[in-house]
Amino acid sequence: MAPGKRGRLSAAVMVVCAVCAATVLAIPGGALAAPAPDPSPSGPPASVTVPDPVADAAPATDAELEAVRTRLEELYHDAAVATDAYNAAEELADQQSAEIVALAKRIVQGEEKLAELKERAGAAARAQYRTGGLPPEAQLILSDDPRQFLDGAGRILQGERATDKTLAELQQTQDDLELYAKDAAAGWDELEANRKAKDTARGEIEKQISAAEKLESQLAKEEKERLAELERQAAARAQTAWVDTGILDELPGGTASAEGRRAVAWAKAQLGKPYEWGAEGPDTFDCSGLTSEAWAAAGTPIPRTSQEQWRQLPRVDLAEMRPGDLIIYNSDASHVAMYVGDGAMVHSPRPGRTVTIAGAGSMPILGVVRPGG
Repeated sequence: MAPGKRGRLSAAVMVVCAVCAATVLAIPGGALAAPAPDPSPSGPPASVTVPDPVADAAPATDAELEAVRTRLEELYHDAAVATDAYNAAEELADQQSAEIVALAKRIVQGEEKLAELKERAGAAARAQYRTGGLPPEAQLILSDDPRQFLDGAGRILQGERATDKTLAELQQTQDDLELYAKDAAAGWDELEANRKAKDTARGEIEKQISAAEKLESQLAKEEKERLAELERQAAARAQTAWVDTGILDELPGGTASAEGRRAVAWAKAQLGKPYEWGAEGPDTFDCSGLTSEAWAAAGTPIPRTSQEQWRQLPRVDLAEMRPGDLIIYNSDASHVAMYVGDGAMVHSPRPGRTVTIAGAGSMPILGVVRPGG
């Protein structure tokens, strides 16, 4: 590579590193159920112009392209972390919206009941006014008819009980309405907090993907092809190292459940569809969108995000993995795939890629979870 272009490509890698090191995913505390990854150093991103490639310069060396590959891997990993945060915030916001709607219905019903109880209490007061303001007991005592006295005794007792019940219901309904109103206000505040969390995560995702795209734009077509080959070689090395541990000799064969087989078949039917962050199909998917929809299609709903899938679903030993199980990748559970057997998995890798089958050991495995038991 000519010195001019080598300098520009190296500068581009350094610039993108500096820009992305200055970003941080700022999700409000307690807003998400998913475990938060360790934050990056905070600070405002610098305004940087990435140099244009020099068309007549010599191609990049393998070492330079390997540095680009490593940096792209980091950028897309950070985008995946932000995507999980976005999905978690979106799921929680949807739940909170449903709770607010339910509370609103309760408030309407409570107000209708309160109006009815007030009408009943008012009717009793008007009846007392029409009888001269004397309570029923006094009217009974003043009666000259003993039979009327005896017959009315039971009605007095029933009336007193009904009045007491009406007053108690009136008070309880008023208390319930006050509680519903407080819950609705708190729910609205939480909903707004999670909407802000979604906006923050969205900005982080777009920033990381933009940085990756700028870095890739520095490469000529031939260099992009060599970069893709380096990516394949890195995945192959990782898969070979994983297989060389003898893990495939330990894995049981043909033991997938009926649900697991349906989930695998559904996931494979999505091969070739593009990755899109936050997408759950039918035309595009992110990694956890693919796995959650596959298991939903098999009749077993599971959590939406890879981090929640790791946190909530039953874990199984790697040596017991069977088709349909979900493989969680990276120490922060930022990626998920579905095991399909024979040492392979199906997943939606990252922006710019499509749903594909790859080696199950081609990325660092955190663990395995099993939907459906």
